[in-house]
Amino acid sequence: MNNFPTGTVTFLFTDIEGSTKIAQGHREQWETLRARHHAILQSAMDAHNGHVFQIIGDAFCAAFHTTGDALRAAVKSQVDLNAETWGEITIKVRIGIHTGKAEIQANGDYNGYITLSRVQRLMSAGHGGQTLISLATQELVRDELPHDITLRDMGQRRLKDLNQPEHIYQIVIPNLLSEFPALKTLDLQLNNLPAQLTRFVGRERETAAVLGLLRNADVRLVTLTGAGGTGKTRLSLQVAADILDEYEHGVWFIELASIIDPQLVLPTIASTLKVKESAETSIEQILHDHLHNLQLLLVIDNFEQVVSAASVLGHLLSVAPKVKVLVSSREVLHVRGEHAYPVPPLGLPESKRKQTAAVLAQYEAIALFIQHAQSAKPAFMLDEENASTVAEICTRLDGLPLAIELVAARSRMLTPQAMLEKLSSHLKTLTGGARDLPARQQTIRGAIDWSYELLDETEKVLFARLGVFIGGWTLDSAESVCGKGLSVDVLNGLESLLDKSLIRQMEGGSGESRFTMLETIHEYAYEKLSQSAELDSIQRAYANMIADLLGKALAAMSGPDEVTWFAKLDDEFDNLRSAMEWTLA
Repeated sequence: MNNFPTGTVTFLFTDIEGSTKIAQGHREQWETLRARHHAILQSAMDAHNGHVFQIIGDAFCAAFHTTGDALRAAVKSQVDLNAETWGEITIKVRIGIHTGKAEIQANGDYNGYITLSRVQRLMSAGHGGQTLISLATQELVRDELPHDITLRDMGQRRLKDLNQPEHIYQIVIPNLLSEFPALKTLDLQLNNLPAQLTRFVGRERETAAVLGLLRNADVRLVTLTGAGGTGKTRLSLQVAADILDEYEHGVWFIELASIIDPQLVLPTIASTLKVKESAETSIEQILHDHLHNLQLLLVIDNFEQVVSAASVLGHLLSVAPKVKVLVSSREVLHVRGEHAYPVPPLGLPESKRKQTAAVLAQYEAIALFIQHAQSAKPAFMLDEENASTVAEICTRLDGLPLAIELVAARSRMLTPQAMLEKLSSHLKTLTGGARDLPARQQTIRGAIDWSYELLDETEKVLFARLGVFIGGWTLDSAESVCGKGLSVDVLNGLESLLDKSLIRQMEGGSGESRFTMLETIHEYAYEKLSQSAELDSIQRAYANMIADLLGKALAAMSGPDEVTWFAKLDDEFDNLRSAMEWTLA
């Protein structure tokens, strides 16, 4: 690795066009074909001083010290692949080349995210047999092109997930195909996806999982669920951009945040698709007729406040067999064929484990903090002095993207340590979001208010009562503390709150199913309980439940269930301490 290029690096990425289809349709020949492909590419890289640092399936990732070597390796790859006798199956490879900043790491990977993302997107915009290079590479290589190689100016194009357009050039190689379909870039695709002003951080696992669902022929409806601020919308837009070229008639983003009448869902979809209404025919029939033979993806955002219109989506999908729908909602839709995907918080480090700043920066939550802190204060750096504090901030915020963005935006005025000290009350601290965001996303309180107001009165009462628990609860404890005078069965109430992403389900150390809330949501719930007239009675029921639990545990000591009861007490440690403090007070 000592000889691997670092600093300013030219990267060459490759991909076999239609490899999944080839692998599925020719299972017996696939491994042989892939091995021959690998040998051809490896030979081309080696012949021109290329360093292959990663091979993912059939995709090569290589680094070069010079742009000239990278270009010559690409030319040799395409010439040799074209000369190979493949038989009935032809292997066509698309190649992207870009030059930018990146540093080689001890594990052999590179950490230049922007550079690596650009070359990946550049390669993905091409077709099998096509080689594309960026403007940065073109400026370095144009004066040393081999005499028979030319560059074709493809103009400025928008690449997926990149803020600025890229000026793209195609390498034209004599005796090889030089005419290809239009580049698969956002500006030439049928879509209305909004341009993103910030880099997408992390979520590789979630993105891959949702893409896998949408690419499954049997899956027509995917619902991204999660509490306010978990990044459902951002994930849906990233997935939509990644899968854009797989839908013949486009990918369409439908925003429902301003819609509260379920009857307006279909007209909003029709308006987005430019489907004209008619006095003679219902909008439902017009939309069904329009979509019947189209292959497209509808990305529908903020469905929770019109969830009663979910059956409309089910009917639409039944009459439009090639349409798929990706929904983001704080509540599952409960329609046939729905595949709900809970969007988790961003990845966090283990709180008790000491790690260096470089290692901590790789965690998704901390990477997002750094991005937004540097937007507010360009000189901000994660170093050994502040890294553990930033990690603690992100952990205290449960890895919620919105919460992290709101706190990191204060970096212009506050140090990480000062931020941490102010986090004693999350709801007061987490304000001041970007003015171009919806009002509910400018503060964490606004995000939770939005979910709370969608609850019915009984659900609001149960939600507030659950705020008495610290560290989670079981069904039995919720029934004991919260069930009195409630007009709904506690189990059904918990299920509804779980569906609405206000509580989460987990397994305790004793193996018993438990429920919990994210810290910011718990603070909100306890605030609602504190403002009610039943705070004292719920606290008393809570203390009685804990006392009863302790009595049962003591009776079980030295018996066959002793270990199980120790695990139960460990699960309830925070509740034990809280009940004791209230009782003593």
